Amino acid sequence: MHDERLAGFSRERLDGRPLPEDLRVLLVAQWEGRTDLARLLDLDFFEPGEVHPLLDTSYLSETERADPELRAVNAGAAEMARHVRLVARGGKGWVGYWLHPDEPADRPWRLIALDTEFTFWGLAGSTLTEGAAAERASYQDEPDERVAFARLATELAALGLPLDTQDYDALDDTAYTVAPESLMEELIRAERVRRGLR
Repeated sequence: MHDERLAGFSRERLDGRPLPEDLRVLLVAQWEGRTDLARLLDLDFFEPGEVHPLLDTSYLSETERADPELRAVNAGAAEMARHVRLVARGGKGWVGYWLHPDEPADRPWRLIALDTEFTFWGLAGSTLTEGAAAERASYQDEPDERVAFARLATELAALGLPLDTQDYDALDDTAYTVAPESLMEELIRAERVRRGLR
């Protein structure tokens, strides 16, 4: 029923890559108006045509868009967007996948968050659902995030979205092979050099 829409989301947000199963479930839930999963995970998935946050310059004035320094930053950010495949608003700003080609292909896609100050954050977990639940565990009434995560995992399982683990400490927290912050700086630096800026 939602196959065409899922395929469109994949093309627009993930360059046509197959959607992870939990992402499929979350998207269909949002499209069907189910708010239970969105409430638990604080995720709001992008609609067709929404601009990737790293490509959005609409908040800049014409003068700012013409500034050589900002043009170099925007060009570096546009290059970075090829690897930062954001799919939803949530957490500190936006969340998605870090799909740099140098990341190992034999493990699940690494998760990434981008905050409103354009700082990159790693998310623990091997699925978007795990990463969002781990993030949300810090904001629950329960002061122990391990207990909060286990409760969220139980609620998600009851809604048909089981996690691979209910143990917060067992979440995959492997470091990136290519650090997003460093790459962003490198891309902006290369753009500055290309444009003759010092």
